[in-house]
Amino acid sequence: MAYVVLAIWTARDGEENAVADIIRTITPLSRAEPGNLGYEAHVCADDPRRFMIYERYVDAAAFEAHRASEHFQKYVVGDCLARLASREVTAYEPLAP
Repeated sequence: MAYVVLAIWTARDGEENAVADIIRTITPLSRAEPGNLGYEAHVCADDPRRFMIYERYVDAAAFEAHRASEHFQKYVVGDCLARLASREVTAYEPLAP
């Protein structure tokens, strides 16, 4: 069972294109991480400033490795966070049957 993370990002006014470009850059890099099982990004149909990223990892340690990765630190921490009005990140653990 996967460790799932749901990230909701809202860009500041006028920053939506830059945020979308950053997401396009980090998506293939994140998918290539050893512990990544899936990484999908979407833009809200009603608000082009809102983005949803659905991430799946083998475990919580793989997610922490993602956050420590060079590309996450460079593109997300070093650039994207300053372009966001809000950011919500929620992790979900598998529910035992």
